[in-house]
Amino acid sequence: MKKNFIYGLHPVMEAVKSGKQIDKIFVQNNLKGQASQNLLALLREHHIPYKIVPVEKLNKMTRDNHQGVVAFISPVKFASLDEILEKTTGKPVTFILLDGITDPRNFGAIVRTAVAVDATGIVFSENNSAPVNEDAVKTSAGGIFKIPLIKVKHLKDAIFLLQAYGIKVYAATEKAQQLVYDTNLKTDVAVIMGSEGKGIHKSLLALSDESIKLPVPGEIDSLNVSVACGVILYEIVRQQLYL
Repeated sequence: MKKNFIYGLHPVMEAVKSGKQIDKIFVQNNLKGQASQNLLALLREHHIPYKIVPVEKLNKMTRDNHQGVVAFISPVKFASLDEILEKTTGKPVTFILLDGITDPRNFGAIVRTAVAVDATGIVFSENNSAPVNEDAVKTSAGGIFKIPLIKVKHLKDAIFLLQAYGIKVYAATEKAQQLVYDTNLKTDVAVIMGSEGKGIHKSLLALSDESIKLPVPGEIDSLNVSVACGVILYEIVRQQLYL
C-alpha cells in the first residue's frame, strides 16, 4: 500500500494539531488507555469524523505497530460548499454530487472530466466515499488540484443548500423516464451520480428535482459511472455553450 497514511496514537494526534488535511481515520474498536481517549477527544474537538473498525482491518493497512489508529492524509484541502456558492456569479454553475463512489480511480476519472468542462465543484460525503489518494490524483491527471473538492457530512444537506441557491438537482439513474438529451440543462445544475452497484440512495432520489438517464440501446444495461458522468457533463456543456 502506498504511504499516504500515518499511524500511531501520538503521530496522528500531532497531525491533527498541526492542521493536516485528514481524509479518513480508522480507530480500532474497544481501544483502551488514556492516550486513545485523548485522541478521540481531539478528533471530536476538531470535528473530524472517524470510523471504528476491527483490528484486522488496520493490520491489512500496515504491518507496523499502528497502536489502534491509522489516518489517511489528503493531498488537497477540502473546500466549503457555502463559500463556493457565495462566489459563484456570472456563468451557469455545474456541481457533481457523488453518492457511494468508493473506487479512487472512478473518482479521479470523474474529476478529470469535471476539470475539462470547467465544472464548479465536486461534492461527496465523509462516509462511503473514495479516499483522495495517489490513485485518485494519478487518474485525474492532476485535476484534483484544479477544482474544489467539497466533503460534506450528509449529501442531503448539500442538496438542500444547492436548492436554496436556486440550483436544480438532477439524479442520474437508469430508472428515470426522461433522457438527459430532452432535459433543459442551460441553467445552474447539480447532478447526482450513484455507484454502479447500488445506484443513488432512495432518500437522495426523493430530494432531487428530476431524474434523468442516458439511452443504452445495446446489450449492456449500464455504463461505468465515470463514463456516464462524462457524457452527462458534455451534454451540459453542449447546451450551455452552443444552444
